Amino acid sequence: MHSWSWDAVFYHIYPLGLCGAPPRNDFTAAVEPRLAQMNAWIDHLCALGVNALYLGPVFESSAHGYDTADYYVVDRRLGNNATLTELAANLHARGVRLILDGVFHHVGRDFWAFRDLQQNLEQSLYRDWFASIDFGRSSPYGDPFAYDGWNGHYDLVKLNLHNPDVRSHLFAAVRMWIEQFNIDGLRLDVAEMIDLDFLRDLAAFCRNLHPNFWLVGEVIHGDYRHWANANILDSTTNYEVYKGLYSSHNDRNYFEIAYSLNRQFGEYGMYRELPLYHFVDNHDVNRIASTLHNPAHLYPVYALLFTMPGVPAIYYGSEWGIPGMKQSGDDSPLRPALTWPDAMRQAPHPDLAQVIAQFVRLRHQERALRHGSYQQLFVAHEQLAFARRIDNEYIVVALNATETPAAFELSVALPDGATLVDLLEPQAQYAVRGEQIHIDAVSPRWVRILAAR
Repeated sequence: MHSWSWDAVFYHIYPLGLCGAPPRNDFTAAVEPRLAQMNAWIDHLCALGVNALYLGPVFESSAHGYDTADYYVVDRRLGNNATLTELAANLHARGVRLILDGVFHHVGRDFWAFRDLQQNLEQSLYRDWFASIDFGRSSPYGDPFAYDGWNGHYDLVKLNLHNPDVRSHLFAAVRMWIEQFNIDGLRLDVAEMIDLDFLRDLAAFCRNLHPNFWLVGEVIHGDYRHWANANILDSTTNYEVYKGLYSSHNDRNYFEIAYSLNRQFGEYGMYRELPLYHFVDNHDVNRIASTLHNPAHLYPVYALLFTMPGVPAIYYGSEWGIPGMKQSGDDSPLRPALTWPDAMRQAPHPDLAQVIAQFVRLRHQERALRHGSYQQLFVAHEQLAFARRIDNEYIVVALNATETPAAFELSVALPDGATLVDLLEPQAQYAVRGEQIHIDAVSPRWVRILAAR
């Protein structure tokens, strides 16, 4: 698996939202380079310690970006190809890698080949570009043919990824993105519904062009090794841990997240070798500040995100604890327009970003937090402690989710006389006696990150 992802801290931006683009594309309006607004955010990303950006859909689409109309042209609501080229160059100049959304399972009804099918019907050269075309039935939109949509959404037309012409069209688009925008990877939308042969061939194609290209698949259910392995993708989204991160706090039950972390990354963990993509919220789920019952739990949640194994990601604006909840299936409240630096000035939790930056700094500083093994040391309903180790580097993380200080008595794999220093509070030091340490107090809704020195 590619080494750079283990050292990455991602920032995730949904550009049509952040840049305040109109909700629908009329395909006639003048190009509006809204994407250029994002150049002003690069200093903020670097101040957080971010070194990779996952930029949501940017190519011409009908509405939300996942209904592609043209894979080769940046959405006119965001700018043009030159706007994205400039942004990518500015990110790379600051040491920030860039991955884009690869939406290959389906297209929008405005996709040029689907328009041709609507016009030419059985005579269309592109009738086999789409899945399950049936001229004996009508579509829910009144077309004189039926087709497969994504998950019952017929504004999203399923592509026939077995068709060599479809593959050629998509692969050529990816080649253009790599050559023109110098992208470092792709997040593959609804990867769990895409044929594995297509994913395998796409991975080989990408890595032939760019040996360190990183591919992460959106997977919600199942064994992540089915998609993330030596022959297909590097990573998947880790929805199991996403759920545990918030519900363990809401339910006062750290046993849930502890079980998942041990099952996935412990001594016999299923995914010890996989750089799984971790998040506390994204463009599809409610903001973490709205999900948590107690906003004070934002701090231990992010402490966990940045100290556990995997590849952590921050969703834009959540570093300030902005709220956002779906409303009757409408995702737009999760994807608000934000401008820099007004977003920072209006932050509901203005100190949260500084705390996250501290956690990120420690993650970059301590190799054990990025590459180390995972060992659970202690779990109770609202306390959790674990160790991360690589070679001679040893870190102990002790979390307290309660409203009162908590003491820990932990067995550690260190010799007597060794000292553990709190990286967030260096004057707090703990001596190992009888292969144990006694932590007198972890503050309410807080963490101690101890390093053997």
